[in-house]
Amino acid sequence: MKKKIYLMMTLALIFLFSAGPAFSGSIVIKGSTTVLPIAQKISEAYMKDHPDARISLSGSGSGDGMKAIIDGTTDVANSSRFIKDEEVKLALGKGTYPVPFRVALDCILPIVHPGNSIDNLTIDQLKAIYKGEIKNWKELGGPDRKVVMISRDTSSGTYEVWEEKVMKKERVHPGALLQASNGAVVQAVAKNKNAIGYIGIGYMDHSIKAIKINGIEGSEETTLNGTFPISRPLFMFTRGWPTGDTLNFINFVLSPQKGQKLVKSAGFVPLY
Repeated sequence: MKKKIYLMMTLALIFLFSAGPAFSGSIVIKGSTTVLPIAQKISEAYMKDHPDARISLSGSGSGDGMKAIIDGTTDVANSSRFIKDEEVKLALGKGTYPVPFRVALDCILPIVHPGNSIDNLTIDQLKAIYKGEIKNWKELGGPDRKVVMISRDTSSGTYEVWEEKVMKKERVHPGALLQASNGAVVQAVAKNKNAIGYIGIGYMDHSIKAIKINGIEGSEETTLNGTFPISRPLFMFTRGWPTGDTLNFINFVLSPQKGQKLVKSAGFVPLY
């Protein structure tokens, strides 16, 4: 992963002047709902520090963010996964090259209703649940209730990481109830005693209960040391090497004294 990122950064210099901001004097940000709380906090602080700046922010999934960066309808694409090879080819075909900036770290937490007695599952058990093989919580030592699977939709970077690290490239059972955002997953699980879902750590609140994986709790410490099995970096991509307002914004995001403190206050794990 690191070598791929460094290669992309080097190649991006070739396309230094291939694309400017989508709108002069403003910054448009689209993409991942996982990265959205980070982008919201940082955008508010950036506009406070730069009164002339205008930031338009929306979240509908990492896949949508990548499409927007390729089509030139955004300056910054938030993504909870790395860019795919086919997306790079599409971008090159349109004369631009997406440049990745790692902006935070995250771990994906399995969550259940607080009334569920289950507090630890293995990766294999999670996979069996989401394949539809485990249908009742009593099979896991929990209550005699049907398991209700809550999953992200396939345009989500969170879904793709879950598919890779939990499902081992197998698809989630078609009976899962799909949600378009982390926040929607939280609401669905909080309202259903039988439900299980998964979210980025920044969306964790008291309405739901996080499940340990293989006895390891998802936290800042276990994310940084790599012991939590579903940890990942979060990205912002730009169209070519950023310039002007977009470059200033990215520098603000990566600043240990500014943006990275806001990453932590948003509930995610800062880089430093």
